Amino acid sequence: MKSFTDGMQYLDTQFKKLELPDIHYTDIEFEECLFEDCDFSRAKFKQCKFINCDFVRCNLSLIDLSGSKFFGATFQESKLVGVDWTKATWPVYHLDFELKFQRCILNDSSFFGLTLNELIADACKLHEVDFREGDFRKSTLSGCDFTHSLFMNTNLENVDFSESTDFAINVLENKVKGAKFSRYEASSLLELLGIELVD
Repeated sequence: MKSFTDGMQYLDTQFKKLELPDIHYTDIEFEECLFEDCDFSRAKFKQCKFINCDFVRCNLSLIDLSGSKFFGATFQESKLVGVDWTKATWPVYHLDFELKFQRCILNDSSFFGLTLNELIADACKLHEVDFREGDFRKSTLSGCDFTHSLFMNTNLENVDFSESTDFAINVLENKVKGAKFSRYEASSLLELLGIELVD
């Protein structure tokens, strides 16, 4: 298969090494599908559904997901730079969409104002990612690099930040009750309050 067809349903299908940058699709449903070594950079997937799909070593940078829905999607070793996740549709009757990112690059992306409880990001690069006004309770965001990412009025209760680095989270401006931080990196939380640590 070299391309997709608008309005189609694809069930339990494997897509490997597809090169489809800058292409536009509408109203396609993918369920239990595997995308491996595919390039969808700058593509538009509008009003599509991705249910229990796996993306492995894919390039999804600058993809437009307007009106699309995700449930149970896993991204492994994939590039998702500059993705505005707020353009996708996140039904209010769900709090946990079972999204998982493993060893991915999500720099310059936006999760502004989204409710994505139990989100998983493991060993990911999350530079300059916008988490403001979002609800990410009970998420596991471990081993990640949060350089210059934004947190403001963000619900991070019971989030596991173990082994994550370079985050700037003001504990007075975000909800962090029950959150876990590595001991050394947790010192940055105090520095943001103007507290000086001495040995």
